[in-house]
Amino acid sequence: MNYKNGYFILVFFILVLGACSPKIRTPKTPTSKPVEKEKPEEKKKAVKKFTQASVSLLAPFKLDELNLKTATKADVEKSAMPIDFYQGFKLGLDSAAASGLNFKLNVFDTQDDNAHISVLYKNERFKQSNLIVGPVFPDGQKFISAYSKENNIPVVSPLAASNPGEFNNPNLISVVNNIDLHGQKIAAYIAKNFNLANTIVVIINPKKTEDEAFASPIRSYLQAKTKFVVQEYASAYTFETKMIKGKQYAVVVTSSDRAFVLPTIEKLFKLKNLPSGGYNINLFGHPNWVKQNYPTEKVQALNTIISSSYKIDYKSATVVSFIKKYRRQFGFEPGEYAYKGFDIGLYFGKLLDQYGEDYRDYITKEKYKGLHNNFSFIHDEKLGYINTSLMLLKYKNFALNIVE
Repeated sequence: MNYKNGYFILVFFILVLGACSPKIRTPKTPTSKPVEKEKPEEKKKAVKKFTQASVSLLAPFKLDELNLKTATKADVEKSAMPIDFYQGFKLGLDSAAASGLNFKLNVFDTQDDNAHISVLYKNERFKQSNLIVGPVFPDGQKFISAYSKENNIPVVSPLAASNPGEFNNPNLISVVNNIDLHGQKIAAYIAKNFNLANTIVVIINPKKTEDEAFASPIRSYLQAKTKFVVQEYASAYTFETKMIKGKQYAVVVTSSDRAFVLPTIEKLFKLKNLPSGGYNINLFGHPNWVKQNYPTEKVQALNTIISSSYKIDYKSATVVSFIKKYRRQFGFEPGEYAYKGFDIGLYFGKLLDQYGEDYRDYITKEKYKGLHNNFSFIHDEKLGYINTSLMLLKYKNFALNIVE
């Protein structure tokens, strides 16, 4: 099956799915599981198992805008993200179902419209949800917060990197790391790995809103928890006039605007390699750099490190197995959102299977190492559950490699 036809067939399948009753997995005979030994200091809690767990997936397929008879490849690709995510999520839930639990997966097309979400509140299938995954965009998450709180139903925000404080929902489960966590991760690494006596931390911050969003947690962490000298400049050119030979510099560029970042990297590279003797510079970049291209030899020479919530190891046996399974079932290659969907489907599917009605009590206890990203949740009474698992990636050997 070629790429284009694969999408057309899948879109048709989802169109039928949205018009018909929800797909229900064939019930499997529950398999017995080994009984774990009770820890002396803990009392064993009876698990109220589900006979069937109902999961509702809300995504903006916008199928009403797609005419299968006249649609071009470009038209179909507009729906690629939610379709890719759905397919990965379903495979993850299927893998969790192998343990014996039967899942009812309800898939709803929100059309990226809050009015469509509000209609779901009267839908009997939706009202029976044990877990809601989506909406995928922040506006939809804000809209559904009231329903989530009123009905005490957990809602997974699967793709938005928004700060949980924007949603005012104690039942929110934030999968993607917000920018504050990225900044704190970078600052903590600098504090741990650089010599306080000889290091100056430099924040190059053009002061746009998104730049300051990354700079703020770095600045706050270093000022509150360390005694590092912290300097801040609007550009590398201003920074150059204040440099001191013999000092080590940890330079954080808070912008992801390539038009600003590229000449900044060029300038820092020249400063490190001056004919008369360069400066000791180590560069830290914005997490969005992971999707941008910069001169590899220069970012490597600057020992550049960026934070990221995800990295796929294509040599991993589990990743290879997933790709083969995805190809067999859908006829083309999985995209980034298929990996995200799989990890979310498998993780929450296993929670529902193992802990039944009490699954949310174990969200902070169950760690997960996935194909694409890892989960390690903390709980806040006002903000809900927040994934704090982050990686640091370093440019080395013409690739991004995990530092920690």
